[in-house]
Amino acid sequence: MFELPVILFGVGGVGRSLVRQILDNRQLHADTYGLYIRVVALCDSRAAVLEPTDGLSDAHIEAALALKQAGKSLSAHELGGTQDDLSAILDIAGLPGTVVVDCSATDQTTPALLFALDRGYHLVLANKKPLTIQQEVYDRLTRAGDTQGAFDPARIRWETTVGAGLPVITTLNRLTASGDPIGRVAGTFSGTLGYLMTGLEEGRIFSEVVREAHALGYTEPDPRDDLGGVDVARKALILARGMGHRLEMNDVSVKGLYPPLMESLSVAEFMAELPQLDEHYRDEVARAATESKVLRYAATLVVEDGHVTCEVGPTAVDKDTPLGRLSGTDNLIAFYTRWYSPNPLVIQGRGAGVEVTAAGVLSDVVEMAFTS
Repeated sequence: MFELPVILFGVGGVGRSLVRQILDNRQLHADTYGLYIRVVALCDSRAAVLEPTDGLSDAHIEAALALKQAGKSLSAHELGGTQDDLSAILDIAGLPGTVVVDCSATDQTTPALLFALDRGYHLVLANKKPLTIQQEVYDRLTRAGDTQGAFDPARIRWETTVGAGLPVITTLNRLTASGDPIGRVAGTFSGTLGYLMTGLEEGRIFSEVVREAHALGYTEPDPRDDLGGVDVARKALILARGMGHRLEMNDVSVKGLYPPLMESLSVAEFMAELPQLDEHYRDEVARAATESKVLRYAATLVVEDGHVTCEVGPTAVDKDTPLGRLSGTDNLIAFYTRWYSPNPLVIQGRGAGVEVTAAGVLSDVVEMAFTS
């Protein structure tokens, strides 16, 4: 039985679902791959549970999950304690062949991720923020410390940073490896905004659909975290950098779905002011319809003369394109290349949710066991 040591950063929704799936698939991994995933540390922003020698038992893991589910600190675990330095956790618990999995949602893990690479460990990222800060950090992470500057798939995977469990990054890497130049990418990377755009297309009122999405839990507690488009912009930046272009976040043009003046409002005030936007979006939908188009919140990357422009925002698209036919909460990405033109290579499916994201992370972890 091959044992793969794993250290997890982030024990929120995705992290907990990942650990649960590791436990639930113990027999499958043993029977199919001869693999045992040995969780040696679970870490959040303030505490950690670790057992560097033998790894955490399933009972210890269950107890840690129960604490997090109850809103309690990992420091209350019998093997737990406070932590304010993830690199120190790696120093204590890291073993040869360790896979460090980042399911957090902060760029504060970046120093520890770079430290892990220096130690020769492997990385699996669901956290997109370290990949969307400075270009130099993206280079160091994705090139895994290789002095020749080459992408090393045996050292790092970040599939779930764009499209959750959809094979977006894998497809991008395969197109790049084949020498098939990508001229244009168009995609929708937010199930929440997809739900909103579908509602508008059906003739519903903007404020009504936003409130419904908020009540259903589709949006973040503050809907502006979705409506502002920053998360979509991060995913677009990861794609642009994956295509070989050197960009920073301020190079991505982002147009949100509310005016800047509404940024300073409380959540309750923002929700109360939403009807002010209803007429605007009614007009936008009608204007698109006169041109046989529909409104989508999309990321569009266009390459001309070796330079990429990257725009994120509400966009009128032809009804008979993949984006135009999309409805509901699915994510979709269309790659237009030399070989995939005029009909693009299209990836579509569920692109959000803690379970499907965790499943994508687990696939990356299992694959890492056979490339290390």
